[in-house]
Amino acid sequence: MSTGQGVGRSAGRGVELRHLRAFLAVADESSVTRAAARLRLTQPAVSRTLAALERHLGIRLVDRSTHHLALTPEGVVFRDKAAAAVAAFDEAIDPGGLRRWPLRLGHAWSAFGRYTTPLLRSWQERYPQTPLELLRIDDRTAGLTRGEVDAALLRGPVEAPGLLTEVLFDEERVAAVAADGPLAARPALRLADLATGTVVLNTVSGTTTPDLWPPGARPAATLTVANTDDWLTAIAAGRGAGVSTASTAAMHPHAGVAYRPLTDAPPVPVLLARRDAPGHPALGDLAALAREIVARGGTPASEGMPDLVPELAPDLPSLSDLLLSERDEERRR
Repeated sequence: MSTGQGVGRSAGRGVELRHLRAFLAVADESSVTRAAARLRLTQPAVSRTLAALERHLGIRLVDRSTHHLALTPEGVVFRDKAAAAVAAFDEAIDPGGLRRWPLRLGHAWSAFGRYTTPLLRSWQERYPQTPLELLRIDDRTAGLTRGEVDAALLRGPVEAPGLLTEVLFDEERVAAVAADGPLAARPALRLADLATGTVVLNTVSGTTTPDLWPPGARPAATLTVANTDDWLTAIAAGRGAGVSTASTAAMHPHAGVAYRPLTDAPPVPVLLARRDAPGHPALGDLAALAREIVARGGTPASEGMPDLVPELAPDLPSLSDLLLSERDEERRR
């Protein structure tokens, strides 16, 4: 079924829904083969349909130069428009809401912290016809700039162009050290305590860089990794220490890693980000619910975090208590 009027620069037959559905499947799957299986078509048929759409629009939507297909910047913009058009058509012919358009929420690590479960449960209760898919993507914008998600929960300042961001709350920073190392026996740490050894940095999706330390007092050495799992493994193996946010201790516990308050490091803002373009119609509902959950939470993101490893430090207070006491001390100063 045609959309009616042609879209794009070329003459002849207009863009049809099948073109949009094929493109969206390729965008979601990052693979023509998987898109074909999803659509129950042959791979050549999907490739021809995608190529026809690109010729009609006069732009490249997909970068085929790598082993894994990726959307071009134009493809990222067009994806939101195509998804909205298909969703509007499906809604018009499916008033019962049998077809669902999932809202994809990306994150690189720790998701929404202690608010993750309340967000997912509240969303399911209020908007059961719009599935909320939480996707971990090891990327500084959690796949948002590549068009892999509709919105993203990000940490720290994000300077990627074309994004709109909103600060939802701030998280305290913590140090992550080997559970059987000497630093784990201390109730709290400072940046200088970590600088004498190697600091493990997640350069793909993390927020910590050597610039966190004052000039002249930066780490003696750094070890770079590509994701949170490798970051935890390196720290547990005693290859270095790391810096993260308080929710990491709750969302990513590890038997070989101990988390300690980092008393002289600034907090990290937690952001809800979206592209500055037409997007999923439920983005406004997501932002409103996220604000509501944070407002009604009433307690810092650090509360509810795991205590210290008991066999290593049985008499030390919990990490939650230490973070709270540090904030009280700062207020008294």
